[in-house]
Amino acid sequence: MTTATSPTPVGVSKEHVTKTPGVCGGKACIAGTRIRVLDVLYQHELGKAPAEIAAVWQGVSVPDVYDALAYAYDHPDEIAAVREAERLMDEYGQSQPSRVRDALAKDPALRDRLRRAGGG
Repeated sequence: MTTATSPTPVGVSKEHVTKTPGVCGGKACIAGTRIRVLDVLYQHELGKAPAEIAAVWQGVSVPDVYDALAYAYDHPDEIAAVREAERLMDEYGQSQPSRVRDALAKDPALRDRLRRAGGG
């Protein structure tokens, strides 16, 4: 029996991918993680091999990566909608005032000091 907060498998061949309400906004993720299918797809688009992608996140297997990629390619409209939502959020975020961005613009040496201190 599935409850409203239980992970929902999204397909027999993609048993490593679930959508869980309240986890990553209900977006498709690798089962038992907060790693979104889209994050795996981004790594793949950067040219990383499945084994390299799996090595990025502890507890993620190569079959997890293949299932995430299969899910992404089987659901192009869903993936496109998530990308568009992220683009809009990024655009909105860039349009908002930022004290940090303003401070870095006024004092370029501040960025170097933060990097040396391990803050970015």
